[in-house]
Amino acid sequence: MRPEYPMSQAARDERTALIAGFAAFGFWGIIPVYWKFLQMVPAAEILAHRFIWTTAFLAGLLSWQGRWPEVREAMRSRRAQLFCLASGLAISLNWLTFIWAVNVNRVLETSLGYFMTPLVNVLFGAIFLRERLTRLQFASVLLASLAVLLLTLGYGRFPWIAVVLCCSWGLYGLLRKLGGTAAIPGLFFETVILTPVAIGYLFMLQGRGTIFFGPQHWGASLILISTGIVTGLPLVWFGHAARHLRMTTVGFLQYLAPTGSFFLGVFLYHEPFTKAHLLTFALIWVALAIFTSETIRLWRAKRTPLECAPPLAD
Repeated sequence: MRPEYPMSQAARDERTALIAGFAAFGFWGIIPVYWKFLQMVPAAEILAHRFIWTTAFLAGLLSWQGRWPEVREAMRSRRAQLFCLASGLAISLNWLTFIWAVNVNRVLETSLGYFMTPLVNVLFGAIFLRERLTRLQFASVLLASLAVLLLTLGYGRFPWIAVVLCCSWGLYGLLRKLGGTAAIPGLFFETVILTPVAIGYLFMLQGRGTIFFGPQHWGASLILISTGIVTGLPLVWFGHAARHLRMTTVGFLQYLAPTGSFFLGVFLYHEPFTKAHLLTFALIWVALAIFTSETIRLWRAKRTPLECAPPLAD
């Protein structure tokens, strides 16, 4: 029999991080099913509830983790306040567009948007952070642009949902990078800043008698309250994965989310999938294959000889 050796703490962390990564991106891939339960509620009202209940969930999480000093430090920084306000507006646009698109049966286009996101991140890095693109990275961005153009010409409609989603998410990531706040405290600060607006909007709907929240809508109310957990919990899983996994692994895992949405749109919700769609997605997938292989090459090139050396025998 082979002797069994106890697993190291690093190996345990990596295993749990991989599970957390699959859970986070897999959950984001099937999230359209959740939003479909709120199809009768206007997207703007769902967004308002999402801000309020996410703030409540994150407040509990920050208390449990004892991370309020990080939040107070961010609140004292004028720079952090401005960047969190800007990133909060960017994520608001992203969330609103995604929820609206799902509930008007445009899940397939949301999938296209999130497949394009890594390429937009590279483009934004080149434009705003002066990061140099390699030839293969530039080629992948050109292929993605060609895919959008072909879908516009072949389908007769500009895929604005996909473009808004990938650009707003790319802008959100850029602002978070420039702002420098940690993931969970930063998200809490973003939601806190915009929660008063969300509350005011819901009071306005209440005054008009058009709100989908209360005893007469108890089913929808329970789902709306759960938006805080639905938003916050995958971010906790993602945070654990990002801390203990290589960035290349996280990069591969991120394709689970749009892949899940793609299959939902085509096979569960039977949305139109034309030849123009097929050509567009094929070009995007080729662009992503080029982009991913180039990312791995660059990552390997940056590793030091010490990192590449085999471990010493015990």
